[in-house]
Amino acid sequence: LAEKPSVAQDIVRALTPVSGGFVKHEEHFENEHYLVTSAVGHLVEIQAPEEYDVKRGKWSFAHLPVIPPYFALKPVEKPRPRLNAITRLAKRADVTELINACDAGREGELIFRLIEQYAGPVRGGQHQGLGKPVRRLWLQSMTPQAIRDGFQHLRSDTQMQGLADAARSRSEADWLVGINGTRAMTAFNSRDGGFFLTTVGRVQTPTLSLVVEREEHIRRFISRDYWEIHAQFAAQAGDYPARWYDPQFKRSDDEHARAERLWNLADAQAIAQAVLHQSGRVEEHSKPSTQASPLLFDLTSLQREANARFGYSAKTTLALAQALYERHKALTYPRTDSRHLPQDYLSVARDTLQALAQSRHSHLAPHAALALAQGYVRAHKRIFDDSKVSDHFAIIPTPQPPSGLSEAEQKIYDLVSRRFMAVFYPAAEYLITTRITQIDTPALPRPIQHFKSEGKVLVQPGWLAIYGKEADAQIADDKNSKDKTDKPENKTLVPVQPGETVHTQAADIKALKTRPPARYSEATLLGAMESAGKQVEDDELREAMQEKGLGTPATRAAIIEGLLTEKYMLREGRELIPTAKAFQLMTLLRGLQVQELSRADLTGDWEYKLGQIEKGALSRQAFMADIAAMTERIVHKAKEYDRDTIPGDYATLQAPCPTCGGRIKENYRRWACTGVDGQSEGCGFSFTKSPAGRTFETAEAETLVREGRIGPLEGFRSKAGWPFTAEITLSFDQEARHHKLEFDFGDDKTEGSGELADFSGQSPLGPSPADDGQVYEWGNSYVSERAVATVHNPTPSSQFKVAKVILQQPIEPEQMRKLLTQGQTDVLDKFISNRTRRPFKARLVWDADAQKVGFAFEVREGGKGRAAAKTTARPVAKKAASKTAARSSAKKAVRAPAAGKTPSAALAAVIGAEPVSRPQALKKVWEYIRAQNLQDPQDRRTIVADARLRQVLGRDRVGMLEITGLLGPHLA
Repeated sequence: LAEKPSVAQDIVRALTPVSGGFVKHEEHFENEHYLVTSAVGHLVEIQAPEEYDVKRGKWSFAHLPVIPPYFALKPVEKPRPRLNAITRLAKRADVTELINACDAGREGELIFRLIEQYAGPVRGGQHQGLGKPVRRLWLQSMTPQAIRDGFQHLRSDTQMQGLADAARSRSEADWLVGINGTRAMTAFNSRDGGFFLTTVGRVQTPTLSLVVEREEHIRRFISRDYWEIHAQFAAQAGDYPARWYDPQFKRSDDEHARAERLWNLADAQAIAQAVLHQSGRVEEHSKPSTQASPLLFDLTSLQREANARFGYSAKTTLALAQALYERHKALTYPRTDSRHLPQDYLSVARDTLQALAQSRHSHLAPHAALALAQGYVRAHKRIFDDSKVSDHFAIIPTPQPPSGLSEAEQKIYDLVSRRFMAVFYPAAEYLITTRITQIDTPALPRPIQHFKSEGKVLVQPGWLAIYGKEADAQIADDKNSKDKTDKPENKTLVPVQPGETVHTQAADIKALKTRPPARYSEATLLGAMESAGKQVEDDELREAMQEKGLGTPATRAAIIEGLLTEKYMLREGRELIPTAKAFQLMTLLRGLQVQELSRADLTGDWEYKLGQIEKGALSRQAFMADIAAMTERIVHKAKEYDRDTIPGDYATLQAPCPTCGGRIKENYRRWACTGVDGQSEGCGFSFTKSPAGRTFETAEAETLVREGRIGPLEGFRSKAGWPFTAEITLSFDQEARHHKLEFDFGDDKTEGSGELADFSGQSPLGPSPADDGQVYEWGNSYVSERAVATVHNPTPSSQFKVAKVILQQPIEPEQMRKLLTQGQTDVLDKFISNRTRRPFKARLVWDADAQKVGFAFEVREGGKGRAAAKTTARPVAKKAASKTAARSSAKKAVRAPAAGKTPSAALAAVIGAEPVSRPQALKKVWEYIRAQNLQDPQDRRTIVADARLRQVLGRDRVGMLEITGLLGPHLA
């Protein structure tokens, strides 16, 4: 049983030469010796037994904690037919043994174990497993020979028991903490009514805490002014730069103190004036320095490097590495946490370099050939170390150099290949020169001023030759420096003679400010997760702490993506920024004193214990007992909390209370008026911080109070869990005599209200394809001027109305303009399906037959060996941006937009001969009518044709509603 169909096919191809040909069946391959089939990822998941399961509508403290005596199994619904096929095969009487060929790792082990258990009989509500002998195929490379070697060294079930226990423990622990934590926090946040889903997790929440704590540090940071003195000295051979420093400086509790920083401008000015045009003495020493290449890649370090170099997300890098492993057979198993190779892998490393040297990758081949020719490949402990290889070894290229890679795949392959070659090359050699220039200043409290110059010259490039100039500049920097001003000049200094006197040509004062720490990027967050929040830049130290990291290399990308999906974080460029929802969760966890869910290092300890289970050093029972105790404590803390609010660092709005003019302050649950003095109970005005499960950012609350309206905003959820988009308004309740929040879906702003639409200040986006009006922005929609009541059109006569947000995809004015003039938008990629909750891409198109907007999908069709593009379409739900729309589904198919048609000679005389769609033709005709002033002054709805237009319309006077039909015969 393989984990994926592609791996099953690889196994069949590898076994055919040694065990005979296979017959392909619908769900498996079969020959005399083997049945080969595959899962498609997870087919079975754990759940509480029915009597312990609590549906979401009953998420209250009365039903918590949920700690079942055992875990039942249930099929994952979508791939259920595949599960049924696997269980049928496994139960066959002629199947005497099961071979677990799922991915080599914790998740692969869990996938197989749950399927095997599910396939067996059920007793007392529990699946018992088949009871057939099990062996493990452990593959870290997908080449045919590696697969055949794996079958020669199948591992016993006993050997895999530690990994199986760790896999089950991780799954059950995540269920217990995730389910109980999420339900407890949701119950706490929903006490005042509504349903405020608050997801937490054993790993995701401590990861989020790292991001929140960094943002808090940035917000609290108070910048301080400091000054540096940069001098220019003239020597016989030329000028050289230097920077003032204090040779007696010692590190202190002030994290921003540096030897070269002066905290008083007057001191800096006095020193600069005292040394200017003065003579100085020079002391200089040079020393050689070496720099070894970085270690081989594990998954996390590869993700960090790809994010830093190319901006790839961790998820993208994992997908690319997985494709290079599975489809191209170009890399070894990527989901690894090791940065070393087995000690018996020396010959494989030589074979791989030989393959690279003979490959078509001309930018890599010469370096591989040189490594072999110079005998660089040796059994170095820094590379080959069995003690630092567990289930997997480092990511390296295979002896099968690939071809036909995409640009992104090639970048990842190059990263891995260059790193693989670099570890065998000699260290880079530098000559580092430090020059101290001393100037006497007897009039100052410090009689001698010291200036430092540093030069760093690359003597032998060593492994840097593989990277060229790009890496020389990048890696020669001092990686441990916290401030760019700390870095050496990295360039050659002009020489000075022994005892030479130099002169101060310039002494400039630079005014600078201390800076807060940078926000996390995915690269730096992955590094923080790896070390459980301890900021360790050194690769060797990071590796030593790796066993106590947050998550595993295989799961970290998914954890980050999950936090983004749940709107706990936003991705802006390469920065990850926590939302108000994230701050509220951290405030709650700290207030409840649930450290296990808010401290990265404590949760990192759980990951370490899972590693101990894998090695047999800790029992599964002891670990799960600790998890159950932690779960009970989390629920107890939330259930027993009896104070009015959660303590926290809360904001005050600048906008005054709309009822009494008092100050509005934040507490855990609400924004509330606290009176003019900001200390009293105020007038009673308040509003929830999280309407419909979406938490206001402070700036959003400010806008709402100041303007009485904000939006449209995304991310709201109905009580049934459906997402919706709406504006929020503060309306005054006359009976209650206070303001209240209301959702405004903007569907029918003018109907029944007596309010007339006024488009006089707008430019139209284009002609309505449904009538003779122009389309404008109005509320949350784009509408035809005929679809709303106006001064000139008091009775709406059209249905053309398109929401500005459809299935969570914002429709920008430019896209609406394209829809009106070209019949379709560009491909938009942020639609979210109501049924599957998954994103999808589509165009919006105008369907003239159905007189509505629909989706057009581009699909691929095979045709004579080539893929041909085809467009299919279906309608958009009428109110997709509202709650109602979130539940509606579209069934009627519409046609794709028509291609441009050639105008007749008569029509071409009016609009030109270029092929156009019917909407485009109508738009151009109307432009001609307006340009020639052909509307009847007494009746603007009647067109008085000139000579050219008469050839198209067939008569002198035509009503505007007739024009569309009359154009048809003129479009071939």
